[in-house]
Amino acid sequence: LRAADRKPNFVFIYSDDQRWDAMGVVQREQGERARFPFFTTPHMDRLAAGGVRFRNAFVTLSLCAPSRAAFLTGRYNHLNGVTKNHMPFPEDSVTHATVLRGAGYRTAYIGKWHMGKQRGQRPGFDYSASFVGQGHYHDCPFEINGEPTPTTGWVDDVSTDYAIEWIKQNREHPFSLVLGFKSPHSPRGGKNLPERLRTLYAGETSRPTPNFGVPPIYRAPVPAGGTPWPGLAKNEIHLDYLRHVHGADENLGRVLDTLDTLGLADDTVVVYTSDNGYYLGEHCLGDKRSLYEESLRIPLLVRYPRLFGKGRLVDEMVLNIDLAPSFLDLAGVTAPAVMQGESWKDLAAGRKPAHWRQSFLAEYFKELGDAPTMVGVRTSDSKLIHYPGRPEWTEVFDLSKDPYEIRNLAGDPAKTSTLRAELESQAKAVEY
Repeated sequence: LRAADRKPNFVFIYSDDQRWDAMGVVQREQGERARFPFFTTPHMDRLAAGGVRFRNAFVTLSLCAPSRAAFLTGRYNHLNGVTKNHMPFPEDSVTHATVLRGAGYRTAYIGKWHMGKQRGQRPGFDYSASFVGQGHYHDCPFEINGEPTPTTGWVDDVSTDYAIEWIKQNREHPFSLVLGFKSPHSPRGGKNLPERLRTLYAGETSRPTPNFGVPPIYRAPVPAGGTPWPGLAKNEIHLDYLRHVHGADENLGRVLDTLDTLGLADDTVVVYTSDNGYYLGEHCLGDKRSLYEESLRIPLLVRYPRLFGKGRLVDEMVLNIDLAPSFLDLAGVTAPAVMQGESWKDLAAGRKPAHWRQSFLAEYFKELGDAPTMVGVRTSDSKLIHYPGRPEWTEVFDLSKDPYEIRNLAGDPAKTSTLRAELESQAKAVEY
């Protein structure tokens, strides 16, 4: 086939809980503002240099299972059936995998799935090599097409082994592979790392941020002289987190090397991202589950040499729900009408669509911890967060002047009313 007639392959790789700035290329770009200036991710950087880096990528619900469902379906969680971590993925869902299968693609899901304790063949995929729930970092039991199978080694290495073997076996056909890493999800620390990573970055120190002692509005202020969540102030927690991300980077490199060796790199769309962001002490928080920037923002790297340029930076806002329609657009397949995301194909190719989103709705439904149900709207430079039943908690931020979300402008009637109107408009548009 001529290059223009080839269907691209797809390799979608995502980590678990990787914040948007946990990449070497971002740390270097941030300069004096960098939290982890010593941090290196040579293969994420390699992907960014050879493709496109979306600098404003977000999830619509910052939690593992819901975000994974949004990536698959291209739909908001209040409609796709997965709003909390304990919920299994509906077997009859329309996903990028089901549509690509119908278009002649071979499809596989490998690694972390984490839709509650869901077992068996992963819905919509021809092949799956996955594990139940959170699994284990070492010697994790897998299910191969639903059949229990013991494994030996660090779980992300094992998942990558399966992915590489599957690519080799299916290289002669159009294929779409999803590879989910467990890293850097907790519990982290020495024994949960492979030996090769346990002393990486020893002696390095992360930097605090201006919002490190500013609690979320739904939590009591930190007492005078008190320490906000002392565990998250421990540098070693940050280093272990980054060691896990570095391990994910190593395995990304193995997949990229495989595509190079097999001569598939030019014909393969590679996407690297995460299922949500993560707090490392900002707003006195750990984990994710709320609508501040550290939780909502994710890394997003895309490479497709046949169509996209090298080293391109895109600042338009893109969402996890955009992945499925983007893959289908690149494959020349019409996206089902139920998908709510937009294809970023033209953005990645350097062509800005006439009408691209200027704002989006983000949501969270109370689950574990003290983060309450909330819904918000983010524009290119502002944000409003609404807490149902607690109007006094309303938060409004000018992100252009206050990127760390410290100064609540909810008392500014003009700014608040404008954002409330936009929230209502977005809620109607996405059937919230």
